[in-house]
Amino acid sequence: MTTPADRLEPGDALLVVDVQPDFCPGGALPVDEGDRVIPVLNAWLAGAREKKLPVYASRDWHPPEHPSFRPQGGPWPPHCVQDTPGAAYHPDLELPEDAIKICKGTRLDRDQYSAFDETGLAEHMRKRGVRRVWVGGLAEDVCVRASVLDGRRERFEMHVIAAATRPVEAEAGREALLEMQRAGAVIEDEG
Repeated sequence: MTTPADRLEPGDALLVVDVQPDFCPGGALPVDEGDRVIPVLNAWLAGAREKKLPVYASRDWHPPEHPSFRPQGGPWPPHCVQDTPGAAYHPDLELPEDAIKICKGTRLDRDQYSAFDETGLAEHMRKRGVRRVWVGGLAEDVCVRASVLDGRRERFEMHVIAAATRPVEAEAGREALLEMQRAGAVIEDEG
């Protein structure tokens, strides 16, 4: 059986999307089985550490009156509010100390689902020689989808670690996987 370290090579990076308590069971906007992605991602994080590859970790970091929240007319309940426990990285996620942390969803005029949306991520990856990005996290049909599609638009080879992501809604997750695949992303079925 191959390990993540066996599959990673120079020019790769790992992107962990929004693995936060508010998106896990018991959180403000829980994804069904969202916490099940953590052991899979921890194996990939260990592989990236072993190969000395860059790790990027995005998180929703919303101001209290974010436009995506229902009280402001948005589609979501308040979640991942800045400086709250639900907005932290999940405590079981084994992020390396040198992980590059990306806060998104900070704008007061619109949401930012993608880790690439006005964060400087693509330029930073290019400066580090990244060509291929392995992606996992939450939620498959929202922020993972948006990040993978933007990564493809930025001309990165995007690989979705299917076992390391879960959708808000099962059908939307299936559609998101197909859409990412049509955009040229590789869906990796082996964890």
